[in-house]
Amino acid sequence: MSVKYMVTSGFLGAGKTTAMIAFSREINRRCSERAAILANDLGAGNVVDAEFCAAAGVMTLPISGGCICYQHDNLVSRLRQLEGAGADVIFSDIPGCGIGAMDHVYMELDEKEKGEFELLPFTCIVDPERLRMIMPEEADINLPEEMRFLLDAQMAEADLIVLNKTDTVSGSRVRDIMDFIKGIYPKTPVMAMSAMKGDGVGEVVDYILSNRSEAVHREIGYGSEAFIAAENKMSWFNTRVYMKQREDKNLDFNQVIEDIFEGIRKGLKKTGGNVPHLKMFAADSDEELTDFCKASLTGIDYPVEFSSKFKRKYSALSLIINARCAEDPVVMADIADEALGEVSQKYNMKMRTFFMETFGMMEEGKGNIGRASSYD
Repeated sequence: MSVKYMVTSGFLGAGKTTAMIAFSREINRRCSERAAILANDLGAGNVVDAEFCAAAGVMTLPISGGCICYQHDNLVSRLRQLEGAGADVIFSDIPGCGIGAMDHVYMELDEKEKGEFELLPFTCIVDPERLRMIMPEEADINLPEEMRFLLDAQMAEADLIVLNKTDTVSGSRVRDIMDFIKGIYPKTPVMAMSAMKGDGVGEVVDYILSNRSEAVHREIGYGSEAFIAAENKMSWFNTRVYMKQREDKNLDFNQVIEDIFEGIRKGLKKTGGNVPHLKMFAADSDEELTDFCKASLTGIDYPVEFSSKFKRKYSALSLIINARCAEDPVVMADIADEALGEVSQKYNMKMRTFFMETFGMMEEGKGNIGRASSYD
């Protein structure tokens, strides 16, 4: 029997990871099949989403170093690894500004590994706030206008569009948004849910498990001038820092983390930049994950959202920070460094950076880690 596989796309901050966790838990709860997550992101590693999925009790593997669209052999190897560990259904995402996985993932799997994987509906997760950018109101949410293209293209590529975060808006607003989506994509099924609250998740899982993707090309403007312009606005920042209180006093690291968010928010407001998605994760142990904190910010105008908070206080912490930015990558690194410095002074902590990378989406050499080139 072939393992079932689904790609989850969606704009930065739409709730892809929370959705995959909710789908996996629903399937695992039913006991007939076991679900797993392949957490994808750009960069060399230290990915918040992979840590969070594992902390949520779902079998998880990371696949970093680039979008799964461009590492077919590695993707297949990871899928087989999860299948070998007992997974019957595997969910994976692509970076939150990504498009093109229908061609580069689904169609390649269908061609090169014919019949090995059952391709579930290619699913795009959307959220009410981001959709305001392309709805008739054309809301200004402090993101570059070029990014509207990506949001629209993600829906155009999908077999299924799922409106997430229905708990954040009224029932009438949910209906208005769904009518809007159906109006521009009348042939694509549209469903609604709150992955965080669980409302509607079972119905979405029922649809996903009972349908298959045709894995056909859809014209979405991949590689176009609009695509390049949108990706040129994006940069990535990843770091892992170790913080220790100098007097070994226990601290409320929930507050420390919130202060780091606020410092980065302050810095971006000064430069006119933004973070469509800024995530932080830390846990009491790499193995047990019995107490952990995961928080996110979906823009400088929005509140910090905690998916989980520490229950206890600690004297030291290793913190992962992932930022998906509408800002120059070097500027973003400086802003984060300043925010961390201010917090270390405020709480009398010494701080050490174990890992840091920052790059623009279209930056030459971003994936050339540890390699040299010569001119011939």
